[in-house]
Amino acid sequence: MAITASMVAELRAKTDAPMMECKKALTEADGDMAKAEELLRVKLGTKAGKAASRIAAEGVIAAVVEGNNGAIIEVNSETDFVSKNDSFIALANAAAKLVSEKNPADVAALSALAYEQDGFGPTLEDVRKGLVGKIGENMSFRRFKRFEGTNLALYLHGTRIGVVVEFEGDAQAAKDVAMHVAAMKPVALTSADVPAELIEKERTVAAAKAEESGKPADIAAKMVDGAVQKYLKEVSLFNQVFVKAADGKQTVEQMLKAANTSIKGFTLYVVGEGIEKKVDDFAAEVAAQVAAAKGQ
Repeated sequence: MAITASMVAELRAKTDAPMMECKKALTEADGDMAKAEELLRVKLGTKAGKAASRIAAEGVIAAVVEGNNGAIIEVNSETDFVSKNDSFIALANAAAKLVSEKNPADVAALSALAYEQDGFGPTLEDVRKGLVGKIGENMSFRRFKRFEGTNLALYLHGTRIGVVVEFEGDAQAAKDVAMHVAAMKPVALTSADVPAELIEKERTVAAAKAEESGKPADIAAKMVDGAVQKYLKEVSLFNQVFVKAADGKQTVEQMLKAANTSIKGFTLYVVGEGIEKKVDDFAAEVAAQVAAAKGQ
């Protein structure tokens, strides 16, 4: 039996399960709506089904450093309340440890790793699904990064900001840099490392301001260049004034030189960065399904 977009939308409305899960269930049930609904209930659980389509924009940053290996991960939840739940935090910490120890290639590989918690298992994904059903909120592993074979300094600012710094030299200086990164949020190590699209965006803004000033073209061009150079200094780690600088002038680069320490890289995670909060995109999903059906 052909599965239509309207059938998928009807099942989605009944169960609040994700579109693709609805389509799979209908296909498996050969178009039998009642059977498909039962399949979804069994597979996702009532709460898991209802929560699975909601955007998760809160959560925690968890990280672990084990010798010269380590990992940082962002695990999202829908509300700040759940991000303080002990089981949710345990899941996030376990996921960070699994990334560090098992080196999964991506979120799917991480989710398939063996893990048991709160009576759920045998995989991390099974635990996640179990907690979604138990707590009634969607939660997801959003992104992670693993580090290997280098000195690591870790700084967690509560559970919402995490920084891992790869370094050679003094551990305390590196820890101070990690704290600095959490506070000042640089986008790159040096001016040369700042992504081209960010520079272009800044140049466009500066050009618009220069044009408004009504200055001659040559002076306006200098104003734009000056603004871009100022921006590059502000967002590159080595050029930033060190947050603990006693004189209020010492740059991070100068502090590191004095401490005979080199920073090879840093990773900054902030919870929910770039995620749109709760957006009801059901209508858009249905429209897309209908459009796809018409195009077949």
